[in-house]
Amino acid sequence: MSITATELKKNLGKYLLLSAQEDIYITKNGKVVAKLTNPNQNRVDTAKSLFGILPKDADLYTARSERLDNK
Repeated sequence: MSITATELKKNLGKYLLLSAQEDIYITKNGKVVAKLTNPNQNRVDTAKSLFGILPKDADLYTARSERLDNK
């Protein structure tokens, strides 16, 4: 859900309750400036969605050197 900063100010309590169910994006001048979310959402599901993105042989040092070489 996306709402304006003005709408958030007018109905903060309503959006605090809704944020337990879904993420709420706050916009100002048409641009997203913040996200109101439930801090207790299941982090395991988020982590599972990332599996398979990195190659099996990826390591921190290689990734860091590749990132620095691209600057």
